[in-house]
Amino acid sequence: MNRTLPLFALTAAIGVSACASHRASYEASSGSARNEPLSPATASQQPAYAATEEGESYAQSAPASADAGGYAPSAPSPAPKAERRAMEPTRDERPGLGTSWGETRTSRVSSAPFERSDAQSPFAVTTLNYNDSTGVRAMTRGASLGAPTRDGIEVAGGALSVRLLDASGRPLPTYDFGNRRFVVGNDGDRYVIQVQNHTGNRIEAVATVDGLDVIDGRAGSFEKRGYLLGPWATVEIDGFRQNFAEVAAFRFGSVRDSYAEKKGEGRNVGVIGVAFFAEQNAPYPWLQPEVERRRDADPFPGRFATPPSY
Repeated sequence: MNRTLPLFALTAAIGVSACASHRASYEASSGSARNEPLSPATASQQPAYAATEEGESYAQSAPASADAGGYAPSAPSPAPKAERRAMEPTRDERPGLGTSWGETRTSRVSSAPFERSDAQSPFAVTTLNYNDSTGVRAMTRGASLGAPTRDGIEVAGGALSVRLLDASGRPLPTYDFGNRRFVVGNDGDRYVIQVQNHTGNRIEAVATVDGLDVIDGRAGSFEKRGYLLGPWATVEIDGFRQNFAEVAAFRFGSVRDSYAEKKGEGRNVGVIGVAFFAEQNAPYPWLQPEVERRRDADPFPGRFATPPSY
């Protein structure tokens, strides 16, 4: 049985820039502010998040330690020098990029109500595979060499879009190969997951990086709560959530130094996923059957004459 569950509003622009429409959508989707940490909860009771405007900044403090409130635990401390020497790259080390636990960035949240039309099943799921240029060439069997790039990908027939941005707000090059999408990143660079809602409905987006939920740092699941996108809104997610006020930035790095690998969960390094949930009783639910029906709509269905009725 569905219940009205709390969402949260992001009170700091998570991206590098914020346009007027971005600010307006944040304001429209914001809820009452909460400063206390979340209490332990089951997956279905955890909050989702939405965004309001307050500008971005780098925090001067080191990443905060995790509390018991459902946020991502901080990355393990660096190993002593002797251990680091023993951990020098070997021929068996995995090549390519992962996502590391980066510097702390301000990103505040507050609550807003949202009830899913289906608590367990998203109406759309999209996946982006990322790697360095050499890795993308290998994964696409060389098809990315000289191939045209796109800024991101459309979801649910264009109702939504997802793309990765660099620290300057520029889209990272994205390639199509079969039914998969590949994004090229550079070691050490910061990136942002930008999600855009092109409908008049509120939508919840649950995001994962390297198989880890971006809010609690644990294995991704449709049961987790996500970020709220207001009508026509844009939300930029730029880190693993540490608390109500801060995230640890997403930064490309080696697989060995990735957040997932350090947690012992590096099997899914190199993939970003976003699942979208419709709101209960939304006036125009963009469900896949409707998307397919509109895609196949015939503008001239009456090609031939029919006999008159008597």
